[in-house]
Amino acid sequence: MRVVLAEDLFLLRQGIIQLLEAYGCEVAAAVDNGTDLAAAISEHRPDIAIVDVRLPPTFTTEGLQAALRARREQPGLPILVLSQHVEQMYARELLADGTGGIGYLLKDSVLDDEQFIDAVRRVAAGGTAMDPAVVAQLMTSHSRDEPLAALTGREREVLELMAEGCSNTAIAQRLTITEGAAAKHISNIFTKLVLPPSSDSNRRVLAVLAYLNA
Repeated sequence: MRVVLAEDLFLLRQGIIQLLEAYGCEVAAAVDNGTDLAAAISEHRPDIAIVDVRLPPTFTTEGLQAALRARREQPGLPILVLSQHVEQMYARELLADGTGGIGYLLKDSVLDDEQFIDAVRRVAAGGTAMDPAVVAQLMTSHSRDEPLAALTGREREVLELMAEGCSNTAIAQRLTITEGAAAKHISNIFTKLVLPPSSDSNRRVLAVLAYLNA
């Protein structure tokens, strides 16, 4: 897996590089600003870009804006945002793109290397990895309009866990239900959101995007 990394803090950037390489990833480029991030993505065409939100020179939303530009030039580019902040407007724009894997993790919530690498692999494979705190903030102004209003309370709980990237087994464990019940809830979600038959992994991503962008 080839990775382009954007992180302005030197020690953290080096630590992420070492962690990725320890798990067999190739770090094609590691940069500290949005301009170099866009150039690195264009040059290396990575399997995933790992991006901090706030980069020089203004430390506002340069990372997310560069990621959005890169995705317009390279549709479907998997992007994992790794930040201390939730920038709702640009995060929603990134999610609304609807192509490729997407993740948004808060740095303080990453507690071990396997959790982080699992998120990287999941997003690179086209899935989602959303920090629960990010999901909560993005949902503060969540619409109750159709078709999401058709979901039951339990189905919304299941969909929120899907947004975090949980498998059917993990959903069943978190909600203390059987895997069969989890699978049935997910099937109902697909039906109510009118998602056409395709691979389950693709429909999971579409369901999560519908949930977060409503």
